[in-house]
Amino acid sequence: MSYQLLERLENLGNPRILVIGDAILDRYIWGDAERVSQEAPVILLRADHDEERLGGAANVANMVRGLEAEVTLATLVGSDADAIRMRRALDAAGVDCSAVFTDPDRPTTVKERYLGRAQNRHPHQMLRVDREQRHPLSAELARQMVDMIVPTIHDYQAILVSDYGKGVCTPLTLRPIILAAREAGVPVLVDPRPGSDYSLYHGSTAVTPNRLETKLATGREIKTIADACASGNELCDMLGLTHAFVTLDSDGIVLATAGAEPQHLPTRKRQVYDITGAGDMVLAMIGVGWAAGIPPADIARLANVAGGLEVERVGVVPIRRDEMLADLLANVGSMPAKICSLDELEMHVAARRRLGQKIVLTNGCFDLLHVGHVTYLSQAAREGDCLVVAINSDDSVRRLNKAPDRPLFSEEHRATMLAALEAVNYVTVFDDATPHNLLNRLKPDVLVKGGTYAHDEIVGWEIVESYGGTVKPLGEIPGVSTTRIVAALREQKANRTPIPAPHMSLAPKSAGVLE
Repeated sequence: MSYQLLERLENLGNPRILVIGDAILDRYIWGDAERVSQEAPVILLRADHDEERLGGAANVANMVRGLEAEVTLATLVGSDADAIRMRRALDAAGVDCSAVFTDPDRPTTVKERYLGRAQNRHPHQMLRVDREQRHPLSAELARQMVDMIVPTIHDYQAILVSDYGKGVCTPLTLRPIILAAREAGVPVLVDPRPGSDYSLYHGSTAVTPNRLETKLATGREIKTIADACASGNELCDMLGLTHAFVTLDSDGIVLATAGAEPQHLPTRKRQVYDITGAGDMVLAMIGVGWAAGIPPADIARLANVAGGLEVERVGVVPIRRDEMLADLLANVGSMPAKICSLDELEMHVAARRRLGQKIVLTNGCFDLLHVGHVTYLSQAAREGDCLVVAINSDDSVRRLNKAPDRPLFSEEHRATMLAALEAVNYVTVFDDATPHNLLNRLKPDVLVKGGTYAHDEIVGWEIVESYGGTVKPLGEIPGVSTTRIVAALREQKANRTPIPAPHMSLAPKSAGVLE
């Protein structure tokens, strides 16, 4: 699955996406929560710096840009200083603001958060102050927005609706856009506001409600995965959707599909510092993935990764593709995931190299794993960031003029034993007489070999050095090698008196007798 997700992430491309919804300017006031005020029983925050970030639909657009897609934002701001700051931030992020309209009768929505640090620990939110108006935008502004968007709807690969209930997402704006998108075959993906009436989103492609939003829309408490599956199916039927992504925080995502069984896509546990912006990040990832043509189940898996990374940050921070790439690679930890075909390994190595990692490769039969192997593999791992172990296939071992009873263990067993070592990141099996093809395709930064090999005796050294790589012989533990161990075992077996096989009886076991 890791290989498949890497491939999906690598092939996202740069789709063009329209985001419609309520733009918010998030302001953060950071400081030290030092003591209780003498004036009132409240914590005294000694502020040391302020910060402004994009929130709501503006944040979704920013996160879409972080995922390297092109994005246009359709929203509403006031005629005030906060609107100027928001436009500047959007411009800096590379968001197309041609559909950002101004309403002089309302303020730009601002959420001001006060975050305090105690004893130099991670800051926690102490208070939030909102400046906003929630009445629907005027019919004239709605008409202007629709008239701008509908004629260009074919220009987009996906439309994301980020509804925070601040007045942009109304029947006057959404209904004609959803209808036009359906006629054009453009998917509409909605992150709904909490409420019991989702008829506004009828005819959309998919919705991404969380537990609370799902409960309010369906009237069903979401206590179990089965509850989420049933509610997801109900949303699809009720709203004419093809899919519903029910987000379940630490339990991952339930993907409901019209006419099919729902799927639960779990996520790994994270250290949660701040849930702010996680829903926006999930919507952004689902939108970019859908626009890129990724299957919905893999979109949900990638959304789990993106949302998980978001909650590990304090405040709203766009998650980049390379961060997701690093997270996927860092969690290739199980034995099955470590054992790769050469095609899979080539993609993993290329991804790690894009992250600036140094690739180390060693090769051999590794027929009988012993202390010498473990020691030299630990040394090899310290030569870079990622250690690849290439092992000879069973046929290849036999062709290397080994004894007729070699290999002692099959390639599957040898690969599994090596993958169990913490120092090893990947194991691959090759059938050639030499590792030349591996080296030409993977181009490791360092080629290492354990034992008594001199530099020029390491097969493939000339290939590695031809592209600027390094070849390095590593030490050995004297007297320890597979050949010597096997020879000693053979000698011991030859000199040992055979032990007669025990008599096998079919009689029932007697009570109290140990066999």
